[in-house]
Amino acid sequence: MDTVTSPLEIQQKWDVVVIGSGIGGLVTATQLALKGAKVLVLEKYMIPGGSGGSFRRNGYTFDVGASMIFGFGENGYTNLLTRALAAVGERCDTIPDPAQLFYHLPEQLDIIVDRDYETFLSTLIARFPHEERGIRRFYDVCWSVFNCLDSMPLLSIEDPVYLAKVFFKAPLACLGLARWLPANVGDVARRYIQDPELLRFIDIECFCWSVMPADRTPMINAGMVFSDRHAGGINYPRGGVGIIAEKLVKGLRKHGGQIIYKQRVRKILLDGNNAIGVELASGKVIHSKKVVSNATRWNTFGAENEGSSLISSEHVPPSEHVWRKNYVPSSSFLSLHLGVSSEVVQAGSHCHHLLLETWEDMTREQGVVFVSIPTLLDSSLAPSGNHIVHAFTPSSMNSWKGLSPSEYLEKKKHDSDCLLDRLEKIFPGIQAGITHREVGTPRSHRRFLGRFDGSYGPIPGIRLPGLLRMPFNTTGIKNLFCVGDSCFPGQGLNAVAFSGFACGHKIGAQLGINAWELPD
Repeated sequence: MDTVTSPLEIQQKWDVVVIGSGIGGLVTATQLALKGAKVLVLEKYMIPGGSGGSFRRNGYTFDVGASMIFGFGENGYTNLLTRALAAVGERCDTIPDPAQLFYHLPEQLDIIVDRDYETFLSTLIARFPHEERGIRRFYDVCWSVFNCLDSMPLLSIEDPVYLAKVFFKAPLACLGLARWLPANVGDVARRYIQDPELLRFIDIECFCWSVMPADRTPMINAGMVFSDRHAGGINYPRGGVGIIAEKLVKGLRKHGGQIIYKQRVRKILLDGNNAIGVELASGKVIHSKKVVSNATRWNTFGAENEGSSLISSEHVPPSEHVWRKNYVPSSSFLSLHLGVSSEVVQAGSHCHHLLLETWEDMTREQGVVFVSIPTLLDSSLAPSGNHIVHAFTPSSMNSWKGLSPSEYLEKKKHDSDCLLDRLEKIFPGIQAGITHREVGTPRSHRRFLGRFDGSYGPIPGIRLPGLLRMPFNTTGIKNLFCVGDSCFPGQGLNAVAFSGFACGHKIGAQLGINAWELPD
């Protein structure tokens, strides 16, 4: 992959400068370049993708984050990764995963979420036969939310002209979607389900991708995830998750945009309350009509316990202070990137697993263990005779602060050894079969991904009404936009792709370069 750092001539004036090359930032950049805008992406690291990137070690291609990818379907409007790539003439070859997830839960509640909807329901009903009606009604409601989303082009809901056109195209879907905007999953689930264990399963169904229990997970998001896994399905990009960002970069350059690596933005330049460009760590100034931050909102506007930010404290808009009261950083992760002998992974194993020994540990430090084995789908990611096992568990930055170098290394080894012991419950003998081992901590995520406290993203600090309080792309500073998991609709590659489409559309409307027609 081309990782040119700085030989490209930086023009004196750009239409748009994007800070960071996460998927949200790259979708914004490609959408605007496609429409004719002069776009520059500045990336502090050597490769694109951020949390959706990949790195290579000793013949292994490891995904930085999870490999459970939504958004690669072929039909409807929710297949946003497929659409983002196709817009710039690119495509990922994908491999369908026969199941979303294998849950290993307390009281031997082992549930496989099959790609086929009826097979999944039958599995769940077999465990909870007395809740058959409630199970079907709850997951059918999720389908109704998904069908509303899938029947309309997903662009900026901040643009009134666009909203009017979408309402004219699909009025019933718009009204149906509005109904669920203030709802959370827990409230909806309890309308139909009474069994406490089944309600806990709905909690972990939400936690596996939102890192929140059902009471704090928006129904809009659940409708997408719980249904798209059976509609478009989980599809793994051949070559690793990082190939998505690489192809978006290729499409960006194809349409006249530029990306430069190893370029850390020190601050966003303001003229009064108007963003006019950025200043690099080198001192170089780049001017632009619009600035897009693909950093987290804490990195963009600062936080109470971190002095450095792209915007100085005296210019932070009041709306951002309100946002900080509503949302807090989710936990980061302790990650194990393993190469293991293929004999360790039993024949017929599923790619994705979730392990939880006791329900009380679900939201606690290192409570839930997530496992991805992408080589079960794409064997080219590892040397012959080996598999990749990526295991990760939530871990707060607070648990890793104030440690001396020796204490840090000791904790890193101790915690990763404990994680390995737990993996033995799913894959007996895994420790004896390790051929490569790397450990990432919240400090690693902060250092290499530039994320505040290494966080996975924002979660509600208090119980909020669905997605109604989630911020959009515009900010309180004119011509400054945010994109990524700090914006509506939140975390996940498909979600940040939506954020990128929305941001590109909003800026395009202001620049007067959007097409009048809605997307096909």
